[in-house]
Amino acid sequence: MALVDAHYRAIAASSHLPPDAARQLLEVGFVVIRGPIVLRDVPRLQDAYDRAVAAADATDVRISSSTRVTDFVTRGPEFDSIYVYPPLLAACCLIIGGPFKLSGTRARTLEPGAASESLHVDVKHQADGWPIVGFIMMIDAFDAENGATRFVPGSHLQPGEPSPAIADRNYVHERQALACGPAGSIIIYNGSAWHGHTANRSDRRRRSLQGHFIPRLAKASVDHHSRMRPEVLARVGDIAKYVLAIE
Repeated sequence: MALVDAHYRAIAASSHLPPDAARQLLEVGFVVIRGPIVLRDVPRLQDAYDRAVAAADATDVRISSSTRVTDFVTRGPEFDSIYVYPPLLAACCLIIGGPFKLSGTRARTLEPGAASESLHVDVKHQADGWPIVGFIMMIDAFDAENGATRFVPGSHLQPGEPSPAIADRNYVHERQALACGPAGSIIIYNGSAWHGHTANRSDRRRRSLQGHFIPRLAKASVDHHSRMRPEVLARVGDIAKYVLAIE
């Protein structure tokens, strides 16, 4: 536990969010910032994403209006910098406020014509595993036509969750705001904020990588230790091993 605490203290001391971004995350419940991938490397990230999705074992794939692939920790070095991105870890320190770990990651491709998603929360206020920090890495640009995620600002500050009427996927909340940005941007959000993707009215796929961080003692959705391959373990650093709880 002493080693774990030392890693957490090191992360808290060295990871920072810009003050305006931290304020927006606390007050509004989400923020869109530049991600860890520089613009010139976005095409390489997109190619790696497509290769990883195509090569995924069928047991890790779920297809509906979107295509989801579980666990992107082990699918290529192109993804290693995302879950240890310092501003993202700083958000975990800010929201969770103590030792944390990565619960899981997944790819999600929203297909053309996909309907909007119901407003929901990823974790109820004060429920087991609360609080949660979520992130959505934009593999493609998010815009008003291709299914950008919508949030209800300030909803993370109230203990309830959307009522059945508000949770209807076609309901347009009067205060909802779209989280838009260029490819390579990252959305960081409080898991208690009301959110859901909008309809993809374009003829383009909208690709993303998503994940959640949870308190250290909560149950993760992915057992990273059992899925870890030796070559991945050899290339990731101590902070990554801490975040994955495989130290």
